Amino acid sequence: MSSVSSNPRTVEEIFKDYSARRAGIVRALTYDVDDFYGLCDPEKENLCLYGHPNETWEVNLPAEEVPPELPEPALGINFARDGMNRRDWLSLVAVHSDCWLLSVAFYLGARLNRNERKRLFSLINDLPTVFEVVTDRKPAKEKPSVDSGSRSRGGTKRSNDGQAKSNPRLADESYEEDDDEHSETLCGSCGGNYNADEFWIGCDICERWFHGKCVKITPAKAENIKQYKCPSCSLKRGRQ
Repeated sequence: MSSVSSNPRTVEEIFKDYSARRAGIVRALTYDVDDFYGLCDPEKENLCLYGHPNETWEVNLPAEEVPPELPEPALGINFARDGMNRRDWLSLVAVHSDCWLLSVAFYLGARLNRNERKRLFSLINDLPTVFEVVTDRKPAKEKPSVDSGSRSRGGTKRSNDGQAKSNPRLADESYEEDDDEHSETLCGSCGGNYNADEFWIGCDICERWFHGKCVKITPAKAENIKQYKCPSCSLKRGRQ
């Protein structure tokens, strides 16, 4: 059965827990798929697929305690194994696994406020779903690149020759369309909505967008950055 790893409570801790459990399930349904398939014998009792916070996976019986410590994954995944095409069955398990991963993340995040929940979902939504990985479906491209080099919105904008220039908001006919296109963009740090009157900068590694004030980047500073890496990506690179 699944376990709670050191009671994650912050957005970053919950997302780390989500990512690790997701990695374990993706491994079960891809690299270890033959082992996983063999463990899901329809002659056995109701079985569940669990992803653990240490990036491992397990096929096991559901938790006996009621209510369980964490939300439980889909019950009896083994019963449909031999009655379906193998690929279709794996896709079905993947869909149920995505639902379980989300339920665990938001169960752990029950005490988060509105902006923190937005931020958590934004982080989760930047990753392909298990279903997309298993079925080789590529997520829809969310945002086109604004310019070469470090991407920023709101104050200054790079021209093709690398020189900084003012963003001609009133004269640019495409500006209103661009504003509408990014109206649902959330800051990767605070979870706030995109506002054309504020300076934003995009990470060239994870492609998330941030309020300049949230990551302590000013428009002037952004002009001297060739490739911007957000705090999260900088931390990951530093550990490698």
